[in-house]
Amino acid sequence: MKYLITTFGCQANTADSEKTAEIMESLGYDCADNMEDLISAKNPVLIFNTCSVRQKAEDRVFGLNNKLEELKQKSPVLITILTGCMMHYSEKELKKRLPLFDYFVDIKNINTLPKLLAKNATHKQRSHFIGSILNNDKKKKNKISALIPVSYGCDNFCTYCIVPLARGREISRTVLDIESDVKKAVDNEMKEIWLLGQTVNSYKNGSVKFHDLLRLVNAIPGDFWIRFTSPHPKDFSDELIKAMAECEKFARYINLPVQSGNNTVLKRMGRPYTVGHYKKLVGKIRKAMPDIAISTDIIVGFPGETRKQFGDTVKLFQDIKFDMAFISEYSPRPKTVAAKMFKDDVPHEEKERRKNELNEMLKKNALENNKKLIGKTVKVLNGRTEGNKPIEIDDKYKKDEFIKIKITKANIWSLKGKLL
Repeated sequence: MKYLITTFGCQANTADSEKTAEIMESLGYDCADNMEDLISAKNPVLIFNTCSVRQKAEDRVFGLNNKLEELKQKSPVLITILTGCMMHYSEKELKKRLPLFDYFVDIKNINTLPKLLAKNATHKQRSHFIGSILNNDKKKKNKISALIPVSYGCDNFCTYCIVPLARGREISRTVLDIESDVKKAVDNEMKEIWLLGQTVNSYKNGSVKFHDLLRLVNAIPGDFWIRFTSPHPKDFSDELIKAMAECEKFARYINLPVQSGNNTVLKRMGRPYTVGHYKKLVGKIRKAMPDIAISTDIIVGFPGETRKQFGDTVKLFQDIKFDMAFISEYSPRPKTVAAKMFKDDVPHEEKERRKNELNEMLKKNALENNKKLIGKTVKVLNGRTEGNKPIEIDDKYKKDEFIKIKITKANIWSLKGKLL
C-alpha cells in the first residue's frame, strides 16, 4: 500500500501534510517515490493538500481533471482525496468541478482518514485501520527542520484574505502539546524548529503569550534554531522583541508582512496599523538585533491603489531595505470583503509593472545587504545562514550539522563562503 501527497501553499500546509503522512504511515502505507511508483501499487492513495490564498493556486487544482482521468485509467483502484484550504467551497461545488476526487476532507478532520480508507479496504486491512493509533513517535528520516503549529485559524479578517473562511477562527494549542512536539523533534535530531501560526504572535493559552512560549521553547535542552512565521505587526510587542534578542536559539531572521506602504490602502485592506508604526517597529527590532535579516509580504494592485499610493510602497522599500520580499499581484478571493465591496480596477499589466519595479529595487537592496556580510563569520545549517540566506560552500560538509562559514562573496540572492 502506498500514498503520495501533493502540497500547495505555505508552511502551515506543509505541516498539515506531514501530519497526514504520519497518519498514512501509521496505517501501514509507504510513501511512493513518484507518481509511477504510486499507481503501480496495490492500494494507492493520492492526496492533494490545497491552498486558496491566490486564484492561481486554486486554478492549478481545478485543472487536475484530465490528469486524474489519466491516472485512474492506469490504476482503477486509485483513491483520490482533496483537503486543505479549498474546503471553503461547498462539497457540492467541489464535486461538480472536481468529479474525479473520491473524498473531500476538511483538514481539521484529517484524523478521520482511517475510517474513510476502511470503506475501501479488505476485511484484514479494515481491522487494522480501525484499530490503528497515530504513531507520533516515529522517527522522521532525512529531516532537519520540524514544522510545529502553535495555533490554527485567524481572527484578523483582512479584507483580501480567505484564510479565516478556509481555516476558521484562531485556536491556540496548549503549551504542553507544543513543548511535547518540540521535545520529540529535538529527540529525533531536528536542528531547526519552526513555530507556525497564521498570526503566530497572537498566540495565547491561558496566561501564556507568544513571547513566553518563545522563552519556554528556548529553554528546552538541545542544539537547534528557533524560527517562527508569520507574525502580524499589530501584535508585535516590546516583550516579544526582548525575548527574541535574549533567546540564544532564536535564528536572526523574521518575515514581517507589511502588504502596502500607503496608509489608505492599508485601511482598505483591514490592516490595523500605519506605515509609521511599521517603520518604528522595524527600528526597534534592528536596534535589539542589528544582525537580523528582515523580509516582508507585499500585495500590488489592490483595488483602488493609485500610482501615487504605490509610490509610497516604493519609498518604504527604499527606507527599510528588506533582505527579501514576497510580492504578489492582488487577485480577488471569493466571499472576502474586498471581493464583495471593491472593484478589481488595476489592470493586470499595471500590476506586473509594479511587481517588477519592486523586484528591481529588492535586488539592489538585497545585494547591498549581502555585501556587508563579506569577511564575516556566520553560522550555517543545511545550506542556509542564520539569516535564512542560501549559501554556496566550496568544501564538503554535513548538512544536518551546524558549521561556521566565512563569507567570501555576495550575490543578489545568495552568498558564498569557506568552511572554518
